[in-house]
Amino acid sequence: MDQLKQRSEILEQFKWKIEDLVSSDKVWEERFENLKKEFSKMDSFKNNIKINNLKDCLSLRDKISNKTMILYVYANLKKNEDSTNSFYQSLASKSESLVSLYQSSVAFLEPEILTLDEKELLKAIDTDLNLYNQYIKNLLRTKKHILSTEKEEILANAYEISQSADNIFSMLNNADADFGHIKDENGKDIKVTHGNYSMLLENSNQDVRKQAFKAMYKFYYSLKNTIATTYTSSVKADIFNAKVRNYNSSIEHALSETNVSLDVYKNLIATVEKFLPVMHKYVAIRKKRLGLSEIHFYDLYTPIVKDVDKKITFEEGKKITLEALKPLGEDYIKNLKDAFDNRWIDIYENVGKRSGAYVWGAYGCHPFVSLNYTDTLDDMFTLAHEMGHAMHSYYTTTNQPYVYGDYTIFLAEVASTVNEALLMEHLLKTTENEEEKLYLINHFMEQFRTTLFRQTMFAEFEMIVHEKMEKGEPQTFESLCEIYKNLNIKYYGNDIVIDEEITWEWARIPHFYSAFYVYQYATGYSCAIAFSKKILEENGTEAYLGFLKSGSSDYSTEILKKAGVDITKKEPIEDALKVFEQLVDKMEKIS
Repeated sequence: MDQLKQRSEILEQFKWKIEDLVSSDKVWEERFENLKKEFSKMDSFKNNIKINNLKDCLSLRDKISNKTMILYVYANLKKNEDSTNSFYQSLASKSESLVSLYQSSVAFLEPEILTLDEKELLKAIDTDLNLYNQYIKNLLRTKKHILSTEKEEILANAYEISQSADNIFSMLNNADADFGHIKDENGKDIKVTHGNYSMLLENSNQDVRKQAFKAMYKFYYSLKNTIATTYTSSVKADIFNAKVRNYNSSIEHALSETNVSLDVYKNLIATVEKFLPVMHKYVAIRKKRLGLSEIHFYDLYTPIVKDVDKKITFEEGKKITLEALKPLGEDYIKNLKDAFDNRWIDIYENVGKRSGAYVWGAYGCHPFVSLNYTDTLDDMFTLAHEMGHAMHSYYTTTNQPYVYGDYTIFLAEVASTVNEALLMEHLLKTTENEEEKLYLINHFMEQFRTTLFRQTMFAEFEMIVHEKMEKGEPQTFESLCEIYKNLNIKYYGNDIVIDEEITWEWARIPHFYSAFYVYQYATGYSCAIAFSKKILEENGTEAYLGFLKSGSSDYSTEILKKAGVDITKKEPIEDALKVFEQLVDKMEKIS
């Protein structure tokens, strides 16, 4: 029986070097106590903001903010290493209190800036306040949604409460989740975990896939009322925050943060909907290729090309990824090698480790990458994906001041998906075996299915649920499942069996606790396909690196436009979906 290792059993070379961020827990505690005292420095500016001292005030705010984020990120990365560790649970809780204190200490700032004479302010950003040009312009754009100092302080103090639903789900999903054991095709006992679940769904044996699927969803169903209440509480918090800030809806509030039009969101759903017949055709092809009398949702992930068992170790994955990303230039490859050689990455799963893969960091230090690598082709693509995030963060923080030292959520999935697209192109060119090539084509199709189609379905689910609750329609586990069931029928068509368990899938999606995040995977994927074509066919590397270096120095859609991709139009989405259509047609001819 496979047994997950404890964190202490993982070799150091396979763990990230977290000391690069904060050298020890003791140092963290010392900085924590000192930083709490520094917040009072902001008091000298309270009720005293003027054009001539605004630069000093913003500079102080940035320094304190950076110090706060370093402590917050360290504590939560340590908690994510092993969520059963009570010491780091406590440290993470303290870091959230610190963020709340920070937000409270600066809550007065933006309301007071907005009391200044707008003409004088705009004049100053061309001279003394030039560094804060984009920041102040963006602040003026959101003027009507910024509250009085007193109200902003109340919201800042309520920060921890607003995170409660996410924190509760995170503990259920990572610390308490137990999916039990199943039997593999050889009768061997296997414990189902977040880390191996996708690999089990790729198993060529349908019974193994079915067992894993039912084991996973059985856990969420056992907590159905708790999770439904937790999720609807998160939606209620979204609605409250939108109302209190004078937005017409929670989706308008979420999109306003990156100045993205609601038309972009709805245009994505409408454009994908036009191509749903292609997705239905793909499901039918999958059913035929697998030789199934009926196809279930647990059959969607297994390769439809038999006898191709791609096992790729982490070392092999690194080597192939480096080769595939050479079109991005020598500097990019040098920085990527530094990341591989200097322990930016936490590679393998252990007891209590946060599920999935992600990148996180703080300004002034390289980013940190968390994986749960299990030697599959998917894992190599995940490696390339996460290193795209990491390089985006690295180029941003080394080319932008702190105030613009992070990219928006809207841009977050572009660089990661460019890496995946370049890796796919490399593998298709270098693979000579026809069955392996067919396997890769299917993998490419799966990227479209899981990113463009599935994430758009998630986005539509979020929009429907929020709209219903904004109209005062309470949602229960049963009503949420009904919404989700109807969307699966719409997106996947009549060839697939709508397993009862799949109607519960919404209950296991962590991203739903960051409202209206997931649509950006789909828009980001569309932009990434456009960028990868430009890099490979139009010598677009320089423009793309310019995109990576831009951070949040302009509005997201403008940064994309400068690099040659206009996501406010339907063309990037349609062009990406046409690539999927061509792949489906190619697969249909082979079938």
